[in-house]
Amino acid sequence: MGHSIFNPDRPYGADPDLQLLYWGKEKCPPGHSVGPGIRECYKVHFVHDGFGTVTVGERTHRLSAGEAFLIYPHIVTHYEADREAPWTYSWIAFQGAQAGAMLAETSLSPERPAFPMDLKLMPGLYDALCGVLARGGAAGLRLTALLYEFMFALTEAAPASAQAAKPPLRKQDGYVHRSIDFIHAHYGENITVTQLAAHIGLDRKYFSVLFKEALGIPPQQYLLHYRMDKACGLLGSGAYTVGEVARSVGYQDALLFSKMFKKTKGSSPKQFLPPP
Repeated sequence: MGHSIFNPDRPYGADPDLQLLYWGKEKCPPGHSVGPGIRECYKVHFVHDGFGTVTVGERTHRLSAGEAFLIYPHIVTHYEADREAPWTYSWIAFQGAQAGAMLAETSLSPERPAFPMDLKLMPGLYDALCGVLARGGAAGLRLTALLYEFMFALTEAAPASAQAAKPPLRKQDGYVHRSIDFIHAHYGENITVTQLAAHIGLDRKYFSVLFKEALGIPPQQYLLHYRMDKACGLLGSGAYTVGEVARSVGYQDALLFSKMFKKTKGSSPKQFLPPP
């Protein structure tokens, strides 16, 4: 079984625009399956040998050696190793304020997560990352440099010009994008699904169906996860109390916030506070 190696310099000293979280490698047993589920970060898998499939929504993609796929945060994804010739893959997980903008320079999308990855563009990424840790010392800058190098390789492996072959954006997708923008701008307020639907001019029930079809989760759940992700960052900074964080992400009741936080993250907000 494989395991992930976490960036020891994260979150301290991390680049807020692009942060390497962890990486790993695994030779999967036949039929090894992950999901369906969501991640809270971007994660790229590279297939070194064998076969497998990745499914997002109603679309399933079969991949083999020399190909890769990107998992988007908060998008329900399922991937599974072939039962006759299971794949070996490595992975790299990242996030950051500019990660989405960088990926917008590629032809990738949640509906089209698979792409050919010429290993010559980024030779031995897993070994290179492990080598940085083996050298000791302050690894953060070297790890970040490798991540930026990888992002450049990604734009070459899946160039944005390939988007010309994509169908035009559906009107329904535009509604979902507008609602996500609204959530990101107003998550700290007492917003409801009814307000979201009204903002984009749709019936609440119809809007909820569109949103779930696009992202795999209902809007209430997306809002909850987005708020709790923001809360993690605020708690981890050590600059705010639990009550202040609760109000900052839209909860006037700190007890309700703590309950929802534990339900979402598996532990209490206080456990996310840095040690004194």
